[in-house]
Amino acid sequence: QVQLVESGGGLVQAGGSLRLSCAASGRPFSTYTMGMGWFRQAPGKERDFVAATRWSGGRTYYADYADSVKGRFTISRDAAKNTVYLQMNSLKPEDTAVYYCAADTSTGVGPGRYDYWGQGTQVTVSS
Repeated sequence: QVQLVESGGGLVQAGGSLRLSCAASGRPFSTYTMGMGWFRQAPGKERDFVAATRWSGGRTYYADYADSVKGRFTISRDAAKNTVYLQMNSLKPEDTAVYYCAADTSTGVGPGRYDYWGQGTQVTVSS
């Protein structure tokens, strides 16, 4: 079992920055191969992919981003804190959504299925 807790959401003006955190428990980052992703869901819309990363021990296999956030968002991890971050810069009103982190505990190099999800954190960008 993996438990995920997001934090760091809030209200920010367009052009501003936020850093979201996703603290994971139940699966030490330094011990296992796994992936973590960020998704978002705006009101009345489907949940969309934002960013993902996958690693094994200290080796990062990849970091991937949706086209809409490339160059503005950065996904990273801190193995010591078992936490994944999403640094969001140059925020736009269209980035407003509930942001969710998810864990993929499959053991391959490529992406698997996200089988654990956090509760979400609201990000609101005002114009």
